[in-house]
Amino acid sequence: MAGLAIVTGASAGLGVGFAESLAAKGHDLLLVARRADRLDDLAAKLRATGVKVDVAAADLGAEGGVAAVVAAIGGRPVDLLINNAGSGLRGDFAKLDIAAQSAMVRLNCTSLMELSHAVLPGMIAAKAGGILNVASTAAFQPGPWMAVYYATKAFVLSFSEALHEEVKPHGVRVSALCPGPTKTEFADVAGMGESALFKMMGSGPDPVVRDGLAALEANQAVKISGAMNFMMAESIRLTPRGLARSIAGRLQKSRADG
Repeated sequence: MAGLAIVTGASAGLGVGFAESLAAKGHDLLLVARRADRLDDLAAKLRATGVKVDVAAADLGAEGGVAAVVAAIGGRPVDLLINNAGSGLRGDFAKLDIAAQSAMVRLNCTSLMELSHAVLPGMIAAKAGGILNVASTAAFQPGPWMAVYYATKAFVLSFSEALHEEVKPHGVRVSALCPGPTKTEFADVAGMGESALFKMMGSGPDPVVRDGLAALEANQAVKISGAMNFMMAESIRLTPRGLARSIAGRLQKSRADG
């Protein structure tokens, strides 16, 4: 019998896909997001498949959000943690609201780190379990006009790779999933969904979910979802840093100005 799986950002997009896929594999679930009504609707749907589903309505970008999730875990052993919750803001760093940018760092980085720290001791003791952290192809280069978002995803990638090596000898799996543009509510909120490039290159959420869960099962440290995304991310290794940030900056500035 599959154990408890936690999915953050479970009210929309990739989070719904992860929850549905894990329920199909027989995992009991703890679904985490801010919007309780959406969580309740998804939980009711998944309970009909025969799995146990709990919900924790928590804002992981606010103080106390992680504590609410830990309380909802209630000391139960955790088999999988899917750190999917995240947000993005586009525009001039100096003009964007600093409170909103700080909340984005707490959501994208701090909560992911704290939830990982909360569940890892139990996984290490059991010599089993896995953590999937959703990063982005944005993790591979700086992103002017989305400076903080790109930096948070670089943190997620670096942290995940380091953790992968630390816990591998204990039988625990850690993977970073790096999707490119994905057609979800996140893209619309971040102001990216209407760009021509996004419409041309954006992937649906299903392949990203499949790639992420397969990578975690195989204990692949980093998975770039999509062949084109892989080629573009790998090309950054051969691109001078100044050129890489200039290209990313022109792309993001055109989106911000548009």
